[in-house]
Amino acid sequence: MSNLRDDSVSTRQQRGGGGLRAPRFFAALLLTVSLCLGAIMPAAGAEMAEVAIEKMAFVPQVLKIKPGTTVTWVNREKRTNHSVFFEQENLPESDRLFPGETYQRTFEKSGTYPYRCGPHPEMLGVIEVAE
Repeated sequence: MSNLRDDSVSTRQQRGGGGLRAPRFFAALLLTVSLCLGAIMPAAGAEMAEVAIEKMAFVPQVLKIKPGTTVTWVNREKRTNHSVFFEQENLPESDRLFPGETYQRTFEKSGTYPYRCGPHPEMLGVIEVAE
């Protein structure tokens, strides 16, 4: 019986090394996952910043960042929805952010970027981008 087992192993190896299929599959899977994460995650060294939306205000109201920084707005309210609207730039208003939802924007150029909440125009904020 042991000869049959030895023969089946050598036959499998002669057909192309069947034992190597799993490592090749996992290597390909790892490469695919790495490429996907690279597409959705910021590059190494990229700056990140956060603005919380809470108690009907943007916190901080004025955020100073460097060019290339991605800002994430997070609605931390319990029941109210908000948006982020850069009205002076003629950009479309963000979708409504319900509690726990986020909106992101990357600022590449230096400048001052005032914004407001679409449904609550009294809620104001400013992003200051400088080296």
